[in-house]
Amino acid sequence: MPKTVLKVENLHKSYGNLEVLKGISFQVRQGETTVIIGSSGTGKSTLLTCINQITPPDKGRIWLEDIEITDPKTDLNMVRSSIGMVFQHFNLFTHLNALDNVRLGLTVVKKISPERATEIGIEKLKLVGLEDKLHSYPAELSGGQQQRVSIARALAMSPKLILFDEPTSALDPELIGEVLNVMIELAKSGMTMIVVSHEMGFARAVANDIIFMENGVIVEEGTPEAMFNYCKNPRTREFLHKITELYGGKKE
Repeated sequence: MPKTVLKVENLHKSYGNLEVLKGISFQVRQGETTVIIGSSGTGKSTLLTCINQITPPDKGRIWLEDIEITDPKTDLNMVRSSIGMVFQHFNLFTHLNALDNVRLGLTVVKKISPERATEIGIEKLKLVGLEDKLHSYPAELSGGQQQRVSIARALAMSPKLILFDEPTSALDPELIGEVLNVMIELAKSGMTMIVVSHEMGFARAVANDIIFMENGVIVEEGTPEAMFNYCKNPRTREFLHKITELYGGKKE
């Protein structure tokens, strides 16, 4: 059985009187893709930011392999360099071209030589189909291309895990496929991923595990077959029916 890359145990997070996460626990094994679904405002994005400690949880523990991320003695910079993050709105540096956006973390965080960082940057941009856009700036790229630069940037750090926070929700419909295709290939290659998404076709195609969250708790969890065909919770069935009608559920 593959080893556990991420373990989340009894995670809680509140903002003032608003309790966003109410005791979340799950695991992700090496080479697997976990897709998290649920209505807006149910805590999915907060969960991801707690995992990489952008937002420290109020209670609970998180392990990346055998390192407890939530231990105050843990070097968070080291942890964050092992967890890639792809956001909804790209978060590229607008004054840097695609290659420099990808190289930056390698030279600043990992202290890799500029020459080697360039080699890795070109390799990862080629992997996401952007070898002809190395010197293009974000303003010269489509939304789908910008998101693929973001994915290349995450991959360049050789992460143990990549978190995707609704990576296609800011894209025009015709650009969604190019990003999902890159993510499908990553999943097939064995990248360990957690993906918050409404793309049910993607979830059906590549997820090992689907988690349905609502009101800060995990309502149901299972394989795509179990969740789409045999889910036990009436709320899960209702949500999947609505979201499949809205976004479609065929394989991408």
